[in-house]
Amino acid sequence: MGKTNQSFVTEFVLLGLSDYPELEAIYFVLVLCMYLVILLGNGVIIIVSICDSHLHTPMYFFLCNLSFLDICYTSSSIPLFLSSFVTSKKTISFPGCGVQMFLSFAMGATECVLLSMMAFDRYAAICNPLRYPIIMSKTSYVPMAAGSWCAGAINSVLQTSLAMRLPFCGDNVINHFTCEILAVLKLACADISVNVISMVVANIIFLVVPVLFIFVSYVFILSTILRIPSAEGRRKAFSTCSAHLTVVIIFYGTILFMYAKPKAKDSSGVDKVQVTDKIISLFYGVVTPMLNPLIYSLRNKDVKAAVKNILCQKRSFEDM
Repeated sequence: MGKTNQSFVTEFVLLGLSDYPELEAIYFVLVLCMYLVILLGNGVIIIVSICDSHLHTPMYFFLCNLSFLDICYTSSSIPLFLSSFVTSKKTISFPGCGVQMFLSFAMGATECVLLSMMAFDRYAAICNPLRYPIIMSKTSYVPMAAGSWCAGAINSVLQTSLAMRLPFCGDNVINHFTCEILAVLKLACADISVNVISMVVANIIFLVVPVLFIFVSYVFILSTILRIPSAEGRRKAFSTCSAHLTVVIIFYGTILFMYAKPKAKDSSGVDKVQVTDKIISLFYGVVTPMLNPLIYSLRNKDVKAAVKNILCQKRSFEDM
């Protein structure tokens, strides 16, 4: 009887910054500029990693995957986010919300696993340099990257299917920029305990386990570096993993700050989404993918040299 009276939603309204119209123009320009930097920076990393034979190594193979992942992750939500600023339409269809949720989950989980694979690569390079070509052969690092993508996709299929099979009736306003799963689950008119349990298990597998793996890898890396007798040798050894360590700190630091800090509640005790929470979420979704190629290009002589070689070759071809 209850089901026949329910009006099931066919689309969701993404609230975004609708309550703060004075901020929309500012954030439209900022997000557009950052998105263009993401496409340009990560695109350059992919191109130089493919075109320069000197970069056909496990580290740059993983970096190429990371750059492609960042482009896919941001492209799943940023274009819709930008269009909501310049048009009156701030809605997304039910299937479109599912696709966006799937891509967001898949890319996030894949990046967690991929960063741990990159940590293992740095561990093998510094702690076992003589055996590194054997440990990180092509038959090893290609399946490692493929496994990261498959694991992220499988987790995303599970989480998205569990969320989208729920009945949504009545309220269809998502107080977020995108179809963020926690914001969507709040609108479901059914028991979400199975979703919560599955997300807790997924967080342990895709957040806790990779963080512990990265931590243990860097304990061995740092202990090996500290045993190097010369200061120059220690500096060179640390420089090979400093960019990856910086990316890991930014990526996981932002996640921990987003989910570990206490949420404000209104007078009735209901969670209240502050504009600062949305901005932090925006930082995680846009600024982190923008910083990744900048960190790797600015701190990596090989990438800068590869870019210069490609530019020089292009000029030589134009002069012919």
